[in-house]
Amino acid sequence: MDAKVSYEPRARRVALPSRGGEMAVLEFGPAERPVDVVFSHANGFNARTYRSLLAPLAGEMRILAIDLRGHGATTLPTVIEGRDGWAEFRDDLLAFLAAAAAGPVVLAGHSMGGTSSLLAAAAEPERVRGLALFDPVIMAPEMLSQREAIAESPLVQGAMRRRATFASKQAALEAYLGRGAFRTWTPEQVADYVAAGFRETPDGEVTLTCTPAWEASNFRTHNYDPWAAFAATRCPIDIRRAAEGSTCRTEGREAELTAGGRIAIETIPGTSHFLPMERPDIVAGALRKAVAV
Repeated sequence: MDAKVSYEPRARRVALPSRGGEMAVLEFGPAERPVDVVFSHANGFNARTYRSLLAPLAGEMRILAIDLRGHGATTLPTVIEGRDGWAEFRDDLLAFLAAAAAGPVVLAGHSMGGTSSLLAAAAEPERVRGLALFDPVIMAPEMLSQREAIAESPLVQGAMRRRATFASKQAALEAYLGRGAFRTWTPEQVADYVAAGFRETPDGEVTLTCTPAWEASNFRTHNYDPWAAFAATRCPIDIRRAAEGSTCRTEGREAELTAGGRIAIETIPGTSHFLPMERPDIVAGALRKAVAV
């Protein structure tokens, strides 16, 4: 890599009139190159959270990392009542591909972003030439339909208790470093999350761009069939799963999924659900592999 070249991403906004607003994007790599990868983040996070993972690839490929609805700087509406589940993110992603990518791309994502990528590839297979998914949320439909149990889950309760406001971004950063979900993150990764995960309030404080209510709503309203989605895709699928606390629950179906060789599932030793932060080398390798196919 040429040390003189800056790999700081370019911030963009893409209008999605059919979806009711704009999607915020961080663009890595040469602007004149066709889009190689569209990367979607986990619930509660934002595109900049993954900057340190994606920036080193800017000399090799063009990556668009997006802020999903209700996250970061994206302005798509966030109506919680009557939501139809993660199909909302799927349709946002498909509208974004139509607006920002001329040809088939690799869709990649972490957790909810990985699942949204899978759903988009299933809905419009011709738009996607590969999937690289990092501990996506893959559960049996009967588990996802247990609304009462989901509503009382630790994830929902934790989101609703999340502190939304701090005196400053520096105060938020100091509160997070080395604690809770951020225990295995580098200080740079936490700083990137905070940079795009908070906005200023009129009284001079900062508040979460992804509100606790919206984050909790995402945990409550999955409403998708992952097995049907796998069957509807046509591209190679590379799944890297956490060794501890994984949300990629393919028990009983894994042999069926991987039998033809199109879908690969690998468990990464020593990782949690925050696998991308803990093993950025795994992210880089998977994206290089997907783009090369």
